[in-house]
Amino acid sequence: MTSSTASRSETGEARLLSRAAKAPDALGMFAEASAHLRKLLPYDASVWRVIDPLTGLMAAPIRAENLDEGGCAVYWECELFTENVNLYRDLAQAPLPVAGLRQATGDLPARSTLYQQFMRPRGFQDELRAVLRIGGRPHGHLSLFRAKGRPAFDEAETRMIAGLVTPLARTLRSFAEPPRHPLPDAPHGPGLLLFDASGALLSVNEEARAYLDELPDGPATTSALGIRVPAWVQSTALKARAISQERDHGRARVRVRTRTGRWLVCHASCLREAGGALGPSAVVVEPAKTSEIVPLIVDAFELTEREIEVTQCIARGLPTGKIAQELHLSPHTVRDHIKVVFEKVRVSSRGELVGKLFTEYYAPFAERGTVRPRVP
Repeated sequence: MTSSTASRSETGEARLLSRAAKAPDALGMFAEASAHLRKLLPYDASVWRVIDPLTGLMAAPIRAENLDEGGCAVYWECELFTENVNLYRDLAQAPLPVAGLRQATGDLPARSTLYQQFMRPRGFQDELRAVLRIGGRPHGHLSLFRAKGRPAFDEAETRMIAGLVTPLARTLRSFAEPPRHPLPDAPHGPGLLLFDASGALLSVNEEARAYLDELPDGPATTSALGIRVPAWVQSTALKARAISQERDHGRARVRVRTRTGRWLVCHASCLREAGGALGPSAVVVEPAKTSEIVPLIVDAFELTEREIEVTQCIARGLPTGKIAQELHLSPHTVRDHIKVVFEKVRVSSRGELVGKLFTEYYAPFAERGTVRPRVP
């Protein structure tokens, strides 16, 4: 790469990050980032996903470009049950959270189940994937695909994506900030969906139908019941089955925001039949409790561990002197921490701080626009 080419690339990356940071929501950020990234690094299709930073599971919204409906189940079945190349859970912990399929397999992509079952049937010959992470936590996934006839992703392109990982994750993290106005009470009880071993929807209650209607648009599969099941709901059910089969570990639990801004929690487990065989996967969708969401909001405001401790003390109603005693700090140091917390959270009083961080209701995302566009 010549010096002039490198300079143009750096200018393009800076413009990409600047436009992405000004986006009003995750879908807007994905659209801006993708439009600018295509000018720097050509690709034929892509998927941009929000990830629950506490569990690492796919959440919403999702932006899929130039990809057909119905492929998400195949993609995640490979990821959870058979794939052993560039797994997202491994990349999330890797020193470099970016990897190309052909690079990782020594230009032998058929070693990958994903290539055989998902990519090759769709005419793709390489994938470059990245985990958008900051502070040791994943906040998004990025998958870029190149069709047959295109060159494989090279090391320079891998380094370019690596340079975007942290700033894009920081922007995603910021979207968890709470709103200025509260939302009304949730109108529904828990929703329940049952999935078979292949991820097909078997049955659903009316509460679950209502929650699905509130979710952001994105990749989904139309079930035999006529219900469009979002990709992240289906992947949560598959995750529960993978855990039950001891093919994976962790929790099948994910937080997601509705179009109105309400936080929901989706958790799944695999049922067992009378003889002990694995039965359907049960997915429960219900309003998230404050304790489920506060960690995301705290992350969004970039509070340090000490600032979190001070904030928790304030939430308990402790005065400055008591906070100093409990945290073994001087009152002056506590006041300094409180001042910084107020600045980060953009409040001017303790009551306002508690109300903003520990409320049951959170800001709406402006989930607008097309999420499955066809781009030249």
